[in-house]
Amino acid sequence: MLRRFAPCDDGVVTFTDRTINQMSVTTLPPLALAHRQQSWLVRLFDYKPFLIVMCLAPAIGLLAVFLTYPLGLGLWLAFTDTTIGRKGVYVGLENFQYLLTDSLWWNAVFYSVVYTGIATFGKFALGFWLALLLNNHFPFKSLLRAIILLPWIVPTVLSALAFWWIYDPQFSIISYLLVDVLHWRTSNVDFLGSPWPARFSLIAANIWRGIPFVAISLLAGLQTISPSLYEAAMLDGASAWQRFRYITFPMMMPILAIVMTFSIIFTFTDFQLVYAITRGGPGNSTHLLATLAFQRGIAGGELGEGAAIAVSMIPFLVFATLFSYFGLARRKWQQGESND
Repeated sequence: MLRRFAPCDDGVVTFTDRTINQMSVTTLPPLALAHRQQSWLVRLFDYKPFLIVMCLAPAIGLLAVFLTYPLGLGLWLAFTDTTIGRKGVYVGLENFQYLLTDSLWWNAVFYSVVYTGIATFGKFALGFWLALLLNNHFPFKSLLRAIILLPWIVPTVLSALAFWWIYDPQFSIISYLLVDVLHWRTSNVDFLGSPWPARFSLIAANIWRGIPFVAISLLAGLQTISPSLYEAAMLDGASAWQRFRYITFPMMMPILAIVMTFSIIFTFTDFQLVYAITRGGPGNSTHLLATLAFQRGIAGGELGEGAAIAVSMIPFLVFATLFSYFGLARRKWQQGESND
């Protein structure tokens, strides 16, 4: 029985009684009972480790087919004397022992390190500077950001052909400007005719192609830094260099380490740009380890020796990965010291 107040027209409040009919209520079974009534398939998909495996299975399958199998096959070939058209036998470390006595392999190691070091430094110096400029507000900023990506998205073959024309000893646009327009030289520049000019010409081409990747990646990191940090530093009288040193650079350390790692890997394993422009010449002076592995393994037919050269690149790539890890770890140490 429920008693409620009911106002009347004359302002007097009266009481009325109303009986609430009893309603039938169906009680739900306990959670454990409901779980027992579920099928085994439902319980299987509710199991978290099984879901993790199911979600990762497509990616693991693709990696196994397109990465693990070629890598494993390359490692096996490096320990054999396999040639094109002939199945080889296991020879142990014989291919690697031969490489240690091969002057051409040592030359490729030397130039791979020089090529990677100078090109990475150039890409980061110019890319970071460009990212700092693009982080400001100015007209047509979005359009300029899109234009900067062009060297990165242009196919490597087109880039190689363009630089091949730029470095041509007879029809080079640079030689035309220096000789016919500015009259600074009396003869054309032979960019690819001797070892060191050819090496630096390839480094310049790689820097031009890699700047957009570094600039856009670092620009994304710069935009994550709160403007309030710069405003507080300016109120404290910090100069532009002090703001860069104590705010921009420390905050960008993790991103710098990651981007530099990818840049080192891409530069060290560069193949198309170098091989398309010089084919490893002149005098095999511009061979990287990647191009030398291709020349020995595919063009020369010595698959085992080419695979050994490719495998010798792995320690350098592991070093690049460890460089990224310790760069991130250093950033964590800095944060821990600042919190203390």
